[in-house]
Amino acid sequence: MGTALGPVTTTPPVGTRRPFFAFPNPVNDNAARVVAAGVALLALVTGWLWLIPLLAIGFAARVLSGPRFSLLGRLATQVIAPRLGPALLVPGPPKRFAQAIGLTLTTVATAAAYGFGADRLALALAAVLLVFASLESIFGLCAGCWLFGLLMKAGVIPADVCEECNNIRLRYGFADPAPPEPGSH
Repeated sequence: MGTALGPVTTTPPVGTRRPFFAFPNPVNDNAARVVAAGVALLALVTGWLWLIPLLAIGFAARVLSGPRFSLLGRLATQVIAPRLGPALLVPGPPKRFAQAIGLTLTTVATAAAYGFGADRLALALAAVLLVFASLESIFGLCAGCWLFGLLMKAGVIPADVCEECNNIRLRYGFADPAPPEPGSH
């Protein structure tokens, strides 16, 4: 059975390892949406300011290595997403970029709350996080992924960072046609 990126990939054979700080590519979009739902739920209760640094730690773990060191990421990828049906594979770099935006928001919110006593700013940033995490989890709209695409089009992010993002034919498992041979008109 295929997905948006071609055939479903399986877990690497036992004994093979990915690098310690490697983000998965492709990513199961079902798992990404479950993580976003978890973030949204935690952001809802950020009246408890102590949760904001925990959100930041989770984002840092996911930016560095995907779900490997994130409790929420592990729950999403290993428990919940497999029960939601077949994986829908999407490119990893835009999802990592989106996680980095979440890390930035929660780090600034943590600094605002604990470094400067600006609790209202911290809660406002948590509210922004809630909106974007809700869009991802409910509608599948990844605002960070959308921004990633805009930055690729503008040339800020090099095209080779995400070939699948840059070439829609790769996204659907089509090979680029071979260039015509010289003189074969």
